[in-house]
Amino acid sequence: MPEYSRTFETASASQTRELGLQLGLAFEKGCVIALVGDLGAGKTCFVQGLARGLGVPDDVPVTSPSYTLVNEYPARLLLQHADLYRLSGDVDLEDIGLFELADSESVVIVEWADRSDFEDLKPDLFIHITPLGETRRRIFIHPTGQQMVNLLKGFQFSI
Repeated sequence: MPEYSRTFETASASQTRELGLQLGLAFEKGCVIALVGDLGAGKTCFVQGLARGLGVPDDVPVTSPSYTLVNEYPARLLLQHADLYRLSGDVDLEDIGLFELADSESVVIVEWADRSDFEDLKPDLFIHITPLGETRRRIFIHPTGQQMVNLLKGFQFSI
């Protein structure tokens, strides 16, 4: 399979949320997303938009599960939002059941995914958010399977 990645730039937190929202709207079945970026890069902001695109109601707050480890949000496709910031090692991942969360009816997004073994996580998408300034972000999206390649080929981000 040829490599097919996309890079987007956003100029504000609202645009980062909008990119997440539009990507969430494009999902037709579940997947695992590895989300990487430094502290304050905009990972949770992106997830907030993704959640809205998947159908999480506007009145449901989407927050980082730093202390709860996994938040679950009912939506068109169930959203499982994990945060590995406070964990270390794959044993912890097994303990929280992260490997069992993914199925065709849920989207599992893992913040701080670089703290895990990507081979065990088996993400369908890698998303890396890089700050370019106070509000600007570069968002690099790389698919690992044909389903996500097809999704990205047809994906148009408009602000």
